Amino acid sequence: MQRRVTGLTAAVAALSMTALLAGCGGDSGDSGDVTLKLVAADYGDSSTNSSKKYWAALTKKFEAENPNIKVDVSVYSWTDVDRKVKEMVKDGNAPDLAQIGAYADYAAQDKLYSADDLLSIPTQADFLAPLSKAGEVNRVQYGMPFAASTRLLFYNEKLFKSAGIKPPQSWSELQSAAQKLKSRGVKIPFALPLGPEEAQAETMQWLLSGGGGYTDNVDSYAIDSKQNISTFEWLKDELVGKGLTGPTAPAELDRAEAFAAFTRGDVGMLNGHPTLMQMSAKKGLKYGMVPMPGINGKAQSTMGVADWMMAFKQNGNRKEIGDFLDFVYSKKNVLDFSREYDLLPVTTSASQEMAGDKKDAAKLGEFLKELPTSQLYPVGKVSWAQVSVQVKKYIGKTVGPNGNPKAILGQIESKAAAEENAQ
Repeated sequence: MQRRVTGLTAAVAALSMTALLAGCGGDSGDSGDVTLKLVAADYGDSSTNSSKKYWAALTKKFEAENPNIKVDVSVYSWTDVDRKVKEMVKDGNAPDLAQIGAYADYAAQDKLYSADDLLSIPTQADFLAPLSKAGEVNRVQYGMPFAASTRLLFYNEKLFKSAGIKPPQSWSELQSAAQKLKSRGVKIPFALPLGPEEAQAETMQWLLSGGGGYTDNVDSYAIDSKQNISTFEWLKDELVGKGLTGPTAPAELDRAEAFAAFTRGDVGMLNGHPTLMQMSAKKGLKYGMVPMPGINGKAQSTMGVADWMMAFKQNGNRKEIGDFLDFVYSKKNVLDFSREYDLLPVTTSASQEMAGDKKDAAKLGEFLKELPTSQLYPVGKVSWAQVSVQVKKYIGKTVGPNGNPKAILGQIESKAAAEENAQ
């Protein structure tokens, strides 16, 4: 028999229905549907290859297989996306998912699901080990890698051939090659972009090649370590001091300017990522790529970079988020994204398939080889965002005419320790 609902009973029923709808994303009506809100970064450089197209195709397939789950995707430029998510969270309107540049601050505020909460065991186990580790805060993974890249040393094949130079494998060979290029009138034998745009990346590449890094073996900041000081003293005295880095002071040279100069044929060597391949190809410049030289031979590890996917707990759609992420991280979808934007797959299965594909291997094979042993920024530290700012602001001064690597690295280390202790 159907009971008629009146008075207080009706009010309770209404409140119960409101709570149910809120738990399902607030737009499910009587159907039980859930709508997930995803905010993502745009990896395209024009409307023709915007990430909007990737997400539209992916969500269409997912929704066809999961008719009770809808996914609403908003794509923003890298200039705006992190700020947009921050504003949404501050306003109490966090998205279910965000694909942006950093996750640690949200994890520290207990706003995120862990990967254990969301992903199936096969999906989580498929992430490449360095990327999984970089996604951890206090040994719990909150950041799920979405896109990855490594760095290699690019060199101008024409300039090297005309000077009879072989690609360098050590610092001394790099310096010798730069000297020969300078003697032949090359404007910028080695481009060293330590300007504010992305100085933290160039810095980390050199720290690793010198046997150091931003942190030590127990994940504490070690910016003024003996190895790091020696690395920047060598850069100051043996590259910059000998006029091998071109007319622009490294502290004033940004990565974008260095890349553009390389594609014009003005640069002999520089550290670069896959984007530089596309830029060089468009200009018809022939280039080669080798692993970053170290003190006495190939560096033991190179720098890896990752962008992150994270899931907010606010709306409570844990199961639906997990179902969607298992789909996102399927081998086919990871490969589709990586191939579209010349980025490296974040999963073992997709990496192995790409490495075994002749076309993929010809384009990204050298980068793929470096990724499994790469080291990433200490992004699991909430303090890293501010430490990165300090590196961008001061690191270029270490190699200037009056630079003091020991003092400046010590200054950055002190501020890093203060930031870490403040968390």
